Amino acid sequence: MDKPLTGGCACGAVRYELKSPPFDAGWCHCRTCQRNSGAPAMVFASVPAGHLVWTRGADLIRAFASSGFGHRSFCGACGTPFLMEVDHQPETVDFSVATLDDPAAAAPGFHIFWGSRIPWFEPKDDLPRHEKFRPDTRGLAGTEPPE
Repeated sequence: MDKPLTGGCACGAVRYELKSPPFDAGWCHCRTCQRNSGAPAMVFASVPAGHLVWTRGADLIRAFASSGFGHRSFCGACGTPFLMEVDHQPETVDFSVATLDDPAAAAPGFHIFWGSRIPWFEPKDDLPRHEKFRPDTRGLAGTEPPE
């Protein structure tokens, strides 16, 4: 990463910077992502916890428990979804790739929760598709949290 990646919300009130390159970018088709985004799926990528730093508007960040195993953060002014933090991966934070100023910097490499996919949304890629979490998801230790 030559220079840090930056991003922000739709209204411009919140800005952030990534202190390290994103990894593990992928599409999520779960119903929570669909409802959270108003779209058929969201693309998330990960960075180590603490490597997404709010540079403006941190006081506007709001969070809610979006499942029994994690919570999501969003801009309290415009509603832009930013983060998904999960209990079984406390060492990382997942951020919405679409909020990057250059979303091409974190291309997705897989699909998760394919079993919850909206049938009329048919991505035309050859990326691996997983019914729920990927089998190698860090921190699951052989069990899956409920969707």
